[in-house]
Amino acid sequence: MKKLLIACMAVCALSACTQTKQVPLSFNVENRGADTKLPQILPVEQLPSVAKLPDPFAWSDGSGRCKTFKEWTRRRTEIIHEISSYELGLRPPRPADMTATYSNGVLEVVIKDNGQTLTLSSPVTMPKGEGPFPVIIGMNRPTGTMAAELFEDFIQIPYLHNQTALYGYGVPEKEGPFFQMYPHLKEAGDYCAWSWGISRLIDGLEMVQSQLNADMSRIGLTGCSYAGKMTLFGAAFDERIALAIVQESGGGGVNAWRVSETIGEVEKISNTNYSWFMKRLRNDFDGKADRLPYDHHELIALIAPRAVLVLGNPDFEWLGDPSGYVATEAAMEVWKAMGVEDRIGYDFSPGHPHCRVNDSQHEAVVAFVDKFLRGATETNTLIRNTPVETIDPTEWISEWAGYQLKMK
Repeated sequence: MKKLLIACMAVCALSACTQTKQVPLSFNVENRGADTKLPQILPVEQLPSVAKLPDPFAWSDGSGRCKTFKEWTRRRTEIIHEISSYELGLRPPRPADMTATYSNGVLEVVIKDNGQTLTLSSPVTMPKGEGPFPVIIGMNRPTGTMAAELFEDFIQIPYLHNQTALYGYGVPEKEGPFFQMYPHLKEAGDYCAWSWGISRLIDGLEMVQSQLNADMSRIGLTGCSYAGKMTLFGAAFDERIALAIVQESGGGGVNAWRVSETIGEVEKISNTNYSWFMKRLRNDFDGKADRLPYDHHELIALIAPRAVLVLGNPDFEWLGDPSGYVATEAAMEVWKAMGVEDRIGYDFSPGHPHCRVNDSQHEAVVAFVDKFLRGATETNTLIRNTPVETIDPTEWISEWAGYQLKMK
């Protein structure tokens, strides 16, 4: 069933607008909850079976639920640690020895740690005018797979991921710069390395922001397919990113592992690319997705209260859009709990090639970019376009949906 929500009742819109103005759209640090006490990581046989999608508000130790917006900062750090421990690998902290330069149209970030040097070098496309300018970081290209014209008034910077970790084409490739710098992390997945590299690129951008006149409060991230996953992990783990446009990320991206087990020929724990993820995910949870203490609705929810637009393509069964739809609807409960549900939207409409957008998706991208990166606050972003064939998300979240956080 196709459903497009383009407006809500005036009183609800007014309430949401008032709440939105009170909740920051981005933050000036990578993770505000970095000093949170981390949860215990249990072996799979000690983890409880949870058939439906886990409650994103529930503390990992079972002691209840986070109750306030401030406590969500701690809760999201728990979720990050669980995803990192069971699926991705633990990201190293920002190295102390980092420098950045901007010269001849190139941003160069030099990172030194453990006797190794890793260099991120990205050509920068500057807009006309004086700024300050919003920033778009595209995976592998200045604007990802999106048309450059959408961001002509932005600083455009490609994140060239092979400078961090090499793409493995289904075979683990652990000889890239990140794994040379951190050889003890060779069991980590590529998304651990790639998302870490995105954060280091933003560190470098901070160092030269005065040269570029960059508005560091308005950073967007975009990518498609495996780079859509990269966008999702990058934005989930770094609170400096104001908007993520996650396009056709499929299994291992927005899709919930549990839900994907119930549908057709889609990417699942058993058959995903294990250069991207830790082998522990398959070894411990293949056939046991119900034992995961989280699922990918919580990965999406790590972005809250910042903005995310999820784009799908149900013409490609492998992408598993019904699972992505359920997970996105489940994640939306976190934005609703904060009173900022206009900051999450999705369009799973068909009729376009892989990593391209149709008319409705183009309009959705323009709306989210205008509102959350250009500052056009009155723009409607209540975009809800479901796949043609879908699943009722309520059966996956009914035990915990409808929760409200205290915002002060």
